[in-house]
Amino acid sequence: MTDKKINKIVLAYSGGLDTTVILHWLKNTYDSEVIAFTADIGQDHDPELVKSRANSIGASKIIIEDLKEDFTKDYIFQMLKANTLYEGEYLLGTSIARPLISKRLVEIAEEEGADAIAHGATGKGNDQIRFEIGSYSLNPEIEVIAPWRTWDYSSRADLVEYCKQHQIEIESSPDEPLYSTDENLLHTSYEGEILEDPSVEAPEEIWQRTSSLENAPDKAERISISFEEGLAISINNEKLSSAEILSRLNELAGMHGIGRLDLVENRFTGMKSRGCYETPGGTILLKAHRAIESITLDSQAGHLKDEIMPKYAQLIYDGFWWSPEREALQALIDKTQEHVTGSVDLSLYKGNVTILGRSSEFSLYDSKIVTFEDDENAYNQADATGFIKINSLRLKQFARRKRKTNR
Repeated sequence: MTDKKINKIVLAYSGGLDTTVILHWLKNTYDSEVIAFTADIGQDHDPELVKSRANSIGASKIIIEDLKEDFTKDYIFQMLKANTLYEGEYLLGTSIARPLISKRLVEIAEEEGADAIAHGATGKGNDQIRFEIGSYSLNPEIEVIAPWRTWDYSSRADLVEYCKQHQIEIESSPDEPLYSTDENLLHTSYEGEILEDPSVEAPEEIWQRTSSLENAPDKAERISISFEEGLAISINNEKLSSAEILSRLNELAGMHGIGRLDLVENRFTGMKSRGCYETPGGTILLKAHRAIESITLDSQAGHLKDEIMPKYAQLIYDGFWWSPEREALQALIDKTQEHVTGSVDLSLYKGNVTILGRSSEFSLYDSKIVTFEDDENAYNQADATGFIKINSLRLKQFARRKRKTNR
């Protein structure tokens, strides 16, 4: 805890158990004014309930901002241009939300003349790092309060007891599993409780956004997604905002059971953690984006993108969105997307996303060259002889040495 007197704090407030307790605790511990800030990034929440709860605990001000379009266009879609997956599977639904929330926390603190910002991330997870590194990257002098690292409570059950002691109303029963969840327009995550045993199957009831394969429609649905410079701009030729596109795809994918992931991942803090994720619309977009790149992106530019993607994903996962290296990689990625424009036809069926076709005015695919039929001299097959000889020269030399020395 800082020795400096803190008179005003901006808290990243969700209205859930953790941040509700934190709001009350901050007021009592620091004897300070607490501003509750809620970023609406597509989570299923009732703004009036959030306001009412924050008011009842004594927040001096409640700020709720609709950031869904900013979140989708400036963060999610920028990330998807890189076909980003952490450890080959995770679409970074939680990670990608933290830079925007950190940015607004810092900006509101400056606008309101606050002495500090606070968050509800635990001392075991990645979010504490993401929030704080992001905040320090934007304002090196900002004071950050992380209650989970300083108070005497060690579990969410402790927080339920805190609410009872202080007569704070919460929507939780003693028998209800206290899953730790995070939700936004891109995904929903579930951790804790029975999921902490990686050998146990995730209960069907945890999945809130996607149908089971058994309950998904028995008929495939065909859709078309159009892209412009790597960004999705329309569905079935209907132009929509970025947030509207992701919302529509979430509905379609969820209905068809697309986007579930059960993953044991490596946290930045050094421990392994099991998370169950639903990323319905993002799963479709990833597949569609790779499909349009397959005909518009130069092969070596595409291979380079694939090589740097794990590093790019790691930076986002670890909380380094505002770092110079992430910005440098983003510039490279953006350059590769200049001609990634066109349309992709897809089929959605029982958890599967199948590419049916792709087309673009910038396509590098030339049927005259690749055809197995008469190419009318578009390609001279004899040219392959020299190409093969040049590329095999070093391997021949390597083989000769190996045969000569037996090593």
